[in-house]
Amino acid sequence: MNTFLQYNPTRLLFGENQIEQLPEELGEKNLKVLVIYGGGSIKKNGVYDNVMRELNKAEATVFELSGVEPNPRLTTVQRGVDICKSEGIDFLLAVGGGSVIDCTKAIAIGAKYDGDPWDLITQKAPIEAALPIGTVLTLAATGSEMNNVSVISNWETKDKLGWGSPLVYPKFSVLDPTYTYSVPENQTIYGIVDSMSHALEHYFHRTNNTPMIDGFIESLLRTAIETGPKLLEDLQSFKHRETMMYISTTAFNGTLMNGTDGGDWATHRIEHAISAIYDIPHGGGLAILFPNWLEHVLEDDPSRVKQLAVNVFGIDDTGKSDREVAKEGAQALRSFWNSLGAPSRLADYEIDDQEFDAIVEKTFIKPGVGTYKELDPENVRDILERSK
Repeated sequence: MNTFLQYNPTRLLFGENQIEQLPEELGEKNLKVLVIYGGGSIKKNGVYDNVMRELNKAEATVFELSGVEPNPRLTTVQRGVDICKSEGIDFLLAVGGGSVIDCTKAIAIGAKYDGDPWDLITQKAPIEAALPIGTVLTLAATGSEMNNVSVISNWETKDKLGWGSPLVYPKFSVLDPTYTYSVPENQTIYGIVDSMSHALEHYFHRTNNTPMIDGFIESLLRTAIETGPKLLEDLQSFKHRETMMYISTTAFNGTLMNGTDGGDWATHRIEHAISAIYDIPHGGGLAILFPNWLEHVLEDDPSRVKQLAVNVFGIDDTGKSDREVAKEGAQALRSFWNSLGAPSRLADYEIDDQEFDAIVEKTFIKPGVGTYKELDPENVRDILERSK
């Protein structure tokens, strides 16, 4: 294991009716609160009314920013920044899934900066301050409710970049599984894929002597494999929504990287490049790419993929080479996600090789793609070709 520092200041309020703790979590009355949400589903399922009731108890002055996109855009971030500056906002409350929370984090830093928020996201300027934020989660997928990471798309430049800062950890996050009852089947599928992908990316590290973390990740993945199909059979099952919600949070709140080099996030980098151009669902892109990334890396070193195959998918390795077992593991992951209804090919989104050069270029907008295996442009193109 490597030496490590574990730090996560987010207060997690998990369970039914935890929204009632919102006034206490805000800590002060009479705050100016900007409530940020997406397309308006929270007004149909009652979440909006619950949030407003508790904000009223806190005697907050409420402002709203709606319409956050599934791949949140810089233009929407700027809208929020403008509201914060013109109205003197004290606190940001994200009510939604990862896209809403990611947008809120970018608004938080942009509100404390005099220039273009994109300067901060691209590291042209340092992040020195941020408005405090809280979240009310309505979609289990990204883990953004308990981490300091965000992904923002600049539609003008066709760039989609991940960034992070300790200043954007949510102060608190309310996780009520009943708030995810209305999430439709396709978004539930994408959430399962995204959560598992985060765990898998942590899993592919090069650190020695990590049996506890490896076992933790393997257990999380087995639980997702067991729970995912049951949830899709009953989208309003409290126990299955509860399990998947905790899986998605744990998969990307820092716990799974303790003592390791942090894992390999090349698949996310490639997917960000694809969805920057085509604006496809993030979970859908990951479902296509990750099994093909596995097949690419196992050609050089099958050991870790074999471990996944045996310990997570229960593949019998008797009389087989490491590479044969590893290939079965990659196929098992693909088959599982396909059984849920996730896409398996870029062609499922009518994407061909026309923009592969641009995708490769955007994958390397920041140096260093991959740690388990560092990829070069030809490697990325190979993964894209496998994914057609």
